[in-house]
Amino acid sequence: MGIVKIDDDLHEEARRASTVMCRSINAQAEFWMKIGMLAEANPTLSFNDIVKMQFATAHVRLEDAAVV
Repeated sequence: MGIVKIDDDLHEEARRASTVMCRSINAQAEFWMKIGMLAEANPTLSFNDIVKMQFATAHVRLEDAAVV
């Protein structure tokens, strides 16, 4: 584990987003870093494609979570 220095404005955005997403600030920042890393490694995939790929890796069945 380490310490990451981020801009105060970005920290505030992470705090706001974490509230909406029901995550801690650290978990929100980690999520953004992971998605960013995956986006750089897979530049042709959309955000939704990346999330679907992560759900599949975790064996989450999306058809059971369909919005009605």
